[in-house]
Amino acid sequence: MTKAFTPRSRKVRVLATLGPASNSPEMIAKLFEAGADAFRINMSHGDQESKLPVIAAIRAMEKEYNRPTTILADLQGPKLRVGRFAEGRVMLETGSQFILDRSNDPGDATRVELPHREIFAAITPEARLLLDDGKLVLRVVEHDETRIVTRVEVGGMLSNNKGLNVPDVVLPMAALTPKDISDLHFAVDAGVDWIALSFVQRPEDLADARRLIQGRAALLAKIEKPSAVVRLEEIVEQCDGVMVARGDLGVELPPQSVPPLQKRIVETARRLGRPVVVATQMLESMIDSPSPTRAEVSDVATAVYDGADAIMLSAESAAGKWPVESVAMMDAIANSVERDPGHGDRVHFTITHPDPTTADALAEAAKNIARTVDAKAILCFTASGSTARRIARERPGVPIMVLTPKLETARRLGLLWGVHAIHTRDIGSFEEMVAKAKRMMLRHEMAGPSDRVVVCAGVPFGTPGSTNVLHVVRILGDELKNYEKNKN
Repeated sequence: MTKAFTPRSRKVRVLATLGPASNSPEMIAKLFEAGADAFRINMSHGDQESKLPVIAAIRAMEKEYNRPTTILADLQGPKLRVGRFAEGRVMLETGSQFILDRSNDPGDATRVELPHREIFAAITPEARLLLDDGKLVLRVVEHDETRIVTRVEVGGMLSNNKGLNVPDVVLPMAALTPKDISDLHFAVDAGVDWIALSFVQRPEDLADARRLIQGRAALLAKIEKPSAVVRLEEIVEQCDGVMVARGDLGVELPPQSVPPLQKRIVETARRLGRPVVVATQMLESMIDSPSPTRAEVSDVATAVYDGADAIMLSAESAAGKWPVESVAMMDAIANSVERDPGHGDRVHFTITHPDPTTADALAEAAKNIARTVDAKAILCFTASGSTARRIARERPGVPIMVLTPKLETARRLGLLWGVHAIHTRDIGSFEEMVAKAKRMMLRHEMAGPSDRVVVCAGVPFGTPGSTNVLHVVRILGDELKNYEKNKN
């Protein structure tokens, strides 16, 4: 038996990461009821087999609530690490010399193995090497094919296999490791809706992932490298969505540069019509505490005011003590911000000029007409989801209902601002379009008697990319009753 689910009133989506604290079917349902619209599965942790019951639980919940639900698989990407030390760890003194080399002998306070030959080929004098999430900083003095001699600028304790970041050069490394390729094949075969690609440095990094996905999932680029920021617009054009991965950005760049970069990435993605997720440490203190700090609440609110499509929880919902409460808090903050009378004006600080196409012109017109006639919602029929993305890019002041005959399209739209996607049979005529639009609005309680709704579709029906109809309908209120009576 399916449960009744009323569409959420807020427009920004909540993406919750699943993990040890939230992998069970019961917890997934609780997170959904608390406000999670989409779920992230982190491929960095656990084996592939352990992910199958999680995916199955989400799909079972999807049927129970009769609501297409989005699953995002986040690939690990290359992990740069130093080798091991004879004593397990060493103290690097500020001002001392420290060497990274190709020898696999255990390290000491003067040297350690660096098992990544690509770094030796790409590194340049004066480049920085950041160790242990940026806690230690090395500056390159000289290098050759087997050694990188550095000066310790910020010292500290360094232990076995700690992570390494190289922010100042573009490394000749593929974004997909053998593990990532295996995880990608597993994820798309298991039916996930989005693949998140880590370690994106250049637009070309997305090509291999596209080829392997073969259209079976949407591709999201994680912006976490300074080199990706340099070519941001090109990267956004080559992907289906973007994530502001503030964790690595905050390691490789000065912390104070991350907030303006976040705004720039959100603005670029919105302008180019790609959904954008803001992620990392949004409610970090809720890993251990039942309530967030005021600064964290402000951080989440800023992303909502900026018009991000989705805001993401990481360890808070995956491994924290308060996973349901963290989702509920994210939901409460977003609802509060969107009720602010000034929210609409702030969201439109980003100017989104429509492309010179019929579909873009109609999307902009749908927003303006909805405002002028005080419509309760915009409804669009779409097969590929492109019409929904165009309308969502305009950030209309009303909800967007999307009707699609393709379940995979409905699922992928779960990261899109303001969209409530429904998988339903296709339509065959203008009259059927109008009648179905009215019924769906009543059934899902997005509009009522005497309300107006703006309807967007393409004729001939069922033809992708043919959006060319904009129609305003007025709901009488008896359309559902008459439909059921005629059916019987």
